[in-house]
Amino acid sequence: MEVKIEQSWKEKLASEFDKPYFANLTDFVRQEYTSKRIYPKGSQIFNAFEKTPFDQVKVVILGQDPYHEPGQAHGLCFSVNDGIPLPPSLQNIYKELQDDLSIQPQRSGNLERWAEQGVLLLNATLTVQAHYAGSHQNKGWEEFTDAVIHKIAEEKEHIVFILWGSYAQRKGAFIDPSRHLILKSAHPSPLSVYRGFFGSKPFSKANQYLEQTGQTKINW
Repeated sequence: MEVKIEQSWKEKLASEFDKPYFANLTDFVRQEYTSKRIYPKGSQIFNAFEKTPFDQVKVVILGQDPYHEPGQAHGLCFSVNDGIPLPPSLQNIYKELQDDLSIQPQRSGNLERWAEQGVLLLNATLTVQAHYAGSHQNKGWEEFTDAVIHKIAEEKEHIVFILWGSYAQRKGAFIDPSRHLILKSAHPSPLSVYRGFFGSKPFSKANQYLEQTGQTKINW
């Protein structure tokens, strides 16, 4: 089965594409796109991989579900298209960035500038039905994105994994902290942001680790 995904990832994940769960997932997703409004648009399902090839990954930020309202999702977790109002979680991410590194919040919520520097902005589930949060969970995407994280954690060294909230932390529980930096905190959503997200300083900690391990820091 032909999967349109960036070439380095295609090679790394080739064995996943041949598994029965992925065939079932593909059938499900294809059917959903032909019968319902699904986000992101089909050409952007694998946008995170397109913007951040395997060899360029330095940081992984793990989200859960694409945004499910019009114009928002474009295949990068926590990111929205230019011209779209900032969702609450992203507003809080920008607030923490300002507090951590004195970086003034951008008007745009498009995080492609991070992805192009080696920040893999990976959602656990890569598609969603319009207006129905979580509607494509437990269809196979989680197994696929688990395989992505395993591949990074096992084949690369000195990656920064930023795990916001309990869902991301469970998904990354197997990552070896002796080989990688794992930054955990509460999720930036308004429901949990005051439980330890604000003040967690993930951006400066990530850059410090990247510099210590001989890598170029991220211009957040």
